[in-house]
Amino acid sequence: MTELIKTLTQIDGISGDENKVREFIIQEIKDYCEYKTDPLGNLLILKKGKNRASKKLMVDAHMDEVGLIITSITSEGFLKFNIVGGIDTATLMFKKVRINGEISGVISGKPIHLLGKDEAKTLPKTDTLYIDIGANSKEEAEKLVSVGDSAVVCGSFEQIGSKILSKALDDRIGCAILIKLIKEYENYDFCASFSVQEELGLRGAKTAAFSLDPEYALVLEGTTAADISGVSDSETVCNLGEGPAISFMDRATVYDRDLYNLAINSEVLCQPKRAVAGGNNSGAIHLSREGIKTLAISVPCRYIHTNSSVADLRDCENAYKLAVFMMDKILSGETK
Repeated sequence: MTELIKTLTQIDGISGDENKVREFIIQEIKDYCEYKTDPLGNLLILKKGKNRASKKLMVDAHMDEVGLIITSITSEGFLKFNIVGGIDTATLMFKKVRINGEISGVISGKPIHLLGKDEAKTLPKTDTLYIDIGANSKEEAEKLVSVGDSAVVCGSFEQIGSKILSKALDDRIGCAILIKLIKEYENYDFCASFSVQEELGLRGAKTAAFSLDPEYALVLEGTTAADISGVSDSETVCNLGEGPAISFMDRATVYDRDLYNLAINSEVLCQPKRAVAGGNNSGAIHLSREGIKTLAISVPCRYIHTNSSVADLRDCENAYKLAVFMMDKILSGETK
């Protein structure tokens, strides 16, 4: 799965501009399932298995990553931008960016030696930053970039032991696990969605769930891990190397208790997500139509929503194993 995660993370696809990610996924899964793209851009899947399922299950992973969108070009040729998704401004200064997968630039602002005393004590606001692509004028910049173009903060893929470091681990890890399930899981029929615009408020999952109309859903995600120096045990949320995190509640969802108990008591290594915080596509999916019994299986990621997020490959493998376990239980009709 490592090479698949590596390839997926290095494709650029911010919310609303997931085309290249979707095109790659189609090439990976086209020989294993039926698929279609809906008007919003979600990739909807039907995978036939050896047995007819007792319940209809949807497995979801979102394709989009956080990023930037160009809003204007100054007379000097600098690019102003807005943030797409949840990015801390502190992680942006002097980072290399890639626009439309082609044009390189650097996020810049006022140099530290020109900052006033009060300015030096506070983080810069997004509207004070700009992207420098080396253009000398607005006209020169407009030959390369247009307002509305998307950009990502560059982050190469690295592996150190069982740990991986990259941009876009949220949620290309989930996409990799779902691709593997589509290729390898054959016990029962199931449906799936590679959804769009999760980082802007769970938008794609809302329409995908309405279209697929499942009774159950598994959401494959990356989630914040704070198991780092200076953070108390009570605030770590989840730990790398201890398996996928299973949520009982977050700011968008109260998860199905039977599914939570089934997962947390399985023989697959996993851990409870020890905080009521954040949210994922479960928030939209579980409220679709008459309601859907939903569980999130999330791979812990340090420094999430940065270009240097860190995860553990062992957690990715256990997330896949837990997904298979839950799929068997749901699709066979063993769950309530």
